[in-house]
Amino acid sequence: MPVVRRHEAVRFELHGAAFTSFASPSRGSSELCAWLLEVPAGTVGAAHSVTREEVLHVLEGELVVSLGDECSRLAPGDVAVVGPGEVLQVDNCSTAPARAWVTTSAGLEAVLPDGTRLSPPWAR
Repeated sequence: MPVVRRHEAVRFELHGAAFTSFASPSRGSSELCAWLLEVPAGTVGAAHSVTREEVLHVLEGELVVSLGDECSRLAPGDVAVVGPGEVLQVDNCSTAPARAWVTTSAGLEAVLPDGTRLSPPWAR
C-alpha cells in the first residue's frame, strides 16, 4: 500500500496557486489523482476546461468557483463537481487564504481558452 507523507508530497505553483500532489500515477496510483490546492487571498484564477471529471472540496477559507455561466461561493465542506469540457475558474476574493482537496482521474488535461493543452505535473 503506497503511503505518501505530507513531507514527501510534491508541491507545484502555477497562476498564483500551489498544488501539492499526494496521489497520481507517478506516486503509485493507477486510476486517481488527488492534490491539495492552496489559493492565496485575492487570487484570480485562470479560466480553463478539464478533460476529466474533477471534484473540488473546500477545506478552509472561501472560494468562488465559476462553471460556465454559473458562479458559486464555496465555504468549508462545500463541493463543486466539474464535468469534462466545462469551463472552470477558481478565485479567492476574500482576505484569507483558502485550501481545497481536489480529486480526478489519471490522464486529466487542462485546456486554456486559446486551445493550449496542459498536462499538469501534479496529476501525472
